[in-house]
Amino acid sequence: MDHSISLTQHVNASPERVWSVITDIPGSAATLSGVDSVQLLTDGPYGEGTRWKETRKMLGKAETVEMWVAEAHQHRSTTVKALQGGADYTTRFGLVPREGGTDLTLSFGAEVIKPTFASRLMMLLFGRMGMAATRKALTKDLAEIAAKAESLP
Repeated sequence: MDHSISLTQHVNASPERVWSVITDIPGSAATLSGVDSVQLLTDGPYGEGTRWKETRKMLGKAETVEMWVAEAHQHRSTTVKALQGGADYTTRFGLVPREGGTDLTLSFGAEVIKPTFASRLMMLLFGRMGMAATRKALTKDLAEIAAKAESLP
């Protein structure tokens, strides 16, 4: 049972500037209005294995999720994973230089692990609503990432 979203935002900033925004985990609560707080769990620069807890409000409810970097290809792409409530979440950012800026593509996927009859029924009843809320939140995240990258010197 897989649910996915892919969105692209053109950013009037170089891939290096966009990369600096999406990999600034400690600063993400200041950049993204949907993120209430971030707690780093590892030291060092952003890269594979970087872990943090992120608290976000979705559908009026605050949720804290532990996230980690599964892949990082500087200035090109990064993949972030999370496991929460029986689901495996994957978020991938892809950066492609275009027209003096960057096309930033965010791909998000949610897969229920070992779906039960009850989880299948819940996804059937509420899956579309949840994915619509997720699409709205991710669209806002992309716009805020773009605004931050475009404001950097």
